[in-house]
Amino acid sequence: MIPRYARPAMTAIWAPENRYRIWFRIESLAADAMAELGQIPAEAARTIRDRGTPALAAIGPTDIERIDEIERETRHDVIAFLTWLAEKIGPDSRFVHLGMTSSDVLDTCLALQLTQAADLLLEDLDGLLAALKRRAFEHKYTLTIGRSHGIHAEPTTFGLKLAGHYAEFARNRARLVQARSEIATCAISGAVGTYAHADPRIEAHVAVELGLAPEPVSTQIIPRDRHAAFFCTLAVIASGIERLATEIRHLQRSEVREAEEFFHPGQKGSSAMPHKRNPVLSENLTGLARIVRAAAVPALENVALWHERDISHSSVERAIGPDATITLDFALARLTGLVDKLLVYPDRMLANLEALGGVVHSGEVLLALARAGILREDAYRIVQRNAMATWTTLGQPGNRSFRENLDADPEVAGRVDAALLDAAMDPAMHLRGLDHIFTNVFGEPGPRA
Repeated sequence: MIPRYARPAMTAIWAPENRYRIWFRIESLAADAMAELGQIPAEAARTIRDRGTPALAAIGPTDIERIDEIERETRHDVIAFLTWLAEKIGPDSRFVHLGMTSSDVLDTCLALQLTQAADLLLEDLDGLLAALKRRAFEHKYTLTIGRSHGIHAEPTTFGLKLAGHYAEFARNRARLVQARSEIATCAISGAVGTYAHADPRIEAHVAVELGLAPEPVSTQIIPRDRHAAFFCTLAVIASGIERLATEIRHLQRSEVREAEEFFHPGQKGSSAMPHKRNPVLSENLTGLARIVRAAAVPALENVALWHERDISHSSVERAIGPDATITLDFALARLTGLVDKLLVYPDRMLANLEALGGVVHSGEVLLALARAGILREDAYRIVQRNAMATWTTLGQPGNRSFRENLDADPEVAGRVDAALLDAAMDPAMHLRGLDHIFTNVFGEPGPRA
């Protein structure tokens, strides 16, 4: 991934240095297990560990260039690494990789890298959840208009909006925990996965030391349905990011102006229009979400490989592994900062809520008329007629509010108590279920009005 959208901790997971250190750790642990089983001399396992460990700890650009040089000749990355490692270890290198195949190293390494990436992403989600919870509690009672189809519907609260996003990201966190568990799989089973040349106890030892679980049936490679589930989970998380980013973009529109991204001192919105305050972070997050989701289909297509294995999946994973996790890590951190500093305008929310002359209370007025004894079909006709009269004359001289139109309607006047209409048009009625919802989401009701 390009540096602009990358953070150091996640990038380091995919750096050659980390990859080669993991490869060596797999080989060294396997050698330890072979020595314990009496398959190689114990002294050889110690030599591999004692000479390889400092070499990998100090691995740098010169070493990586040497490995690349060998690979240009061998055209095989694992063999190139093993050849370089042999130069560091000496004669006992003949005991490295015994009975193993390249996929044992590659797939186990990828599993460990993806679990490392998942751990960082879980930390990111925790930070985002904390920010969403804080802002949801802050705006639990901040009235705003709910919209369906982009059109004013009924009142809600801005805190409730954020609570919905919190609940979604909490589900996403649970999904990632499951995906991490599923991908944390080790395979040291040799060619076509039969353990013909590698005792299953070697795999068990490596798995325990790396915090992985042995793959029940590997076909020389770890089945790619695991990876598909992992990258699809990242895609779902990215879609959650885009949903919240899209909401913020809409709320920042000039005609709405209910919330907006923090505008930093010295920040410029346009090279031509000095007045501009654009939702650039939200728009950026929308684009980054597309990159993460783009990994899902290739990961799914990697599931169907030829027979026991082919390498059509390999080139795909070399790209989507780093790109999807690095991008999502950056996006989650950016979204957390956006939520944390989001500017919220309650007065503007209230003004928009009443901008249509009160017609947003039509649903409760419909129920009030029905409670007053008017048939529901008739009540709907009465309410819609007065709502449309209000809507279509907005801004015109002499236009009346929804309530004024209702009071002047002979089918309402004298049949519906004024107090009943007052209650129906009080936005506070939409706060009644907040404690229930917040308790469902957060395990506590949060602040009281």
